[in-house]
Amino acid sequence: MEVTYIMIHWFLSLGYYILVCKIILEILIKKNTISEIIAWLSIIYIIPVIGIMLYYFFGKVNIDKKRKKRNKNIFSFSKLWINHLKNYQYIFTKKNSNLAYPIFQICKCQQGIDGLTGNKIQLLINAYDIMQKLIQDIKFAKKNIEIIFYTWKVDGLINQVTQALIAAAKRGVHCKLILDSIGSMQFFCSSYPNKMRDAGIIIIKALHIDILHIFCRRMDLRQHKKMILIDNYIAYVGSMNMVDPKFFKRNIGIGEWIDIMLRIEGPVTVFMKIVFSYDWWTETGERILFFPITFNILSIKKFSKHVLHIISSGPGFSNDIIHKALLTSIYSAKKILVITTPYLIPSHDLLYAICTAAKRGVKVYIIVPLENDSILVNWASRVFFSELLNSGVSVYQFQGGVLHTKSILIDNQLSFVGTANLDIRSLWLNFEITLIIDSKDFSKNLSKLQRTYISQSKLLEAISWSKRPYWKKIVEKIFYLFSPLL
Repeated sequence: MEVTYIMIHWFLSLGYYILVCKIILEILIKKNTISEIIAWLSIIYIIPVIGIMLYYFFGKVNIDKKRKKRNKNIFSFSKLWINHLKNYQYIFTKKNSNLAYPIFQICKCQQGIDGLTGNKIQLLINAYDIMQKLIQDIKFAKKNIEIIFYTWKVDGLINQVTQALIAAAKRGVHCKLILDSIGSMQFFCSSYPNKMRDAGIIIIKALHIDILHIFCRRMDLRQHKKMILIDNYIAYVGSMNMVDPKFFKRNIGIGEWIDIMLRIEGPVTVFMKIVFSYDWWTETGERILFFPITFNILSIKKFSKHVLHIISSGPGFSNDIIHKALLTSIYSAKKILVITTPYLIPSHDLLYAICTAAKRGVKVYIIVPLENDSILVNWASRVFFSELLNSGVSVYQFQGGVLHTKSILIDNQLSFVGTANLDIRSLWLNFEITLIIDSKDFSKNLSKLQRTYISQSKLLEAISWSKRPYWKKIVEKIFYLFSPLL
């Protein structure tokens, strides 16, 4: 009996060490950053069995075989669609500012198109204004409404949006929704999906999680986009989920969520249609066909000062494109760099680029919420404050609620607005969408908003920050070890 026990123990130990060696080789072979490699090895060493489980559930950026197969088909079809769009040369432009030129070249190299011109852009900064504008557009919709959101929660203003969609579907407008299965879990457990489907709205649960998918897809890979397309001409993109901030997560006591959305009219919606089609095909296997392009050339000339590019990211899209664009733009900054992000866990390269910008004389401002909805992120992000402050970066903690806006402004000329946070999850994992806007006019509006955020924030002082209790520094380091999961 004792011999049998020893043999079982020996085989289990051998199997465990072989598994650990296999994981370590995978971590080292993959193109991970040094900090991510150290973090994963630390997790596996400190909490051995649990660490291995965490790695298999959250450490691999993999999707199931069905989606991989569809992605290959979609990629070739998207190239055909993009080549078709090149027949409409009047919606493209190579006239970029000196600051935007290298970033737009990266986008062209990896996505196949030049910047899109002739777009009318409206920056919406208030939840009530956003919803009222959206409801009005839905009421006037004639052909199709296509929506992707991480979170949809029917409360307050969102009930009005939902009713407007139901009314649109009943009058013959084709309505399609892609909602993340985790972010919109409460919605899917309510009676609203059936009500909306009964009206003719097609609702898809993105990246559905069940016991069958645990070992074939990374569990925290999420559909994080927030975008709306109406009649292939009007688009909404930004940081705001389909939630009413007066009701959303008010029980955790950290205030209302502060977000922005862009309302856009013009050719950029053509590329956003491709993005939606990509995600729809991935989830359903159903292909969305080409649609006729009928943009007014006079309108395009009128709004030619706004040149845009869209970055869509996630498994199957251009690898690391957000990261490359951000690095290039930060290194190109000469005067001022302003960043707002709710979750600050940058890669080592981004951290180095931001600190280097400050050291070479660029005025760098980072605005983060004083408190957010993730305790892990709240502690882990503080690890970076000391290096940022010592490099001359001004770090502001927003006190007017949960600052959920994701925006970057460079030299009052180039803007990044969308769904991507400055963290590992957004840069390399989730399905995200980001707009790059080369426009001084738009930058003035974004700069004004960012100054408003700063006026409601507390400036961190390097000396006082260095004197925080030692136990806090230890807790920050411990939570930082889990940064690959954040």
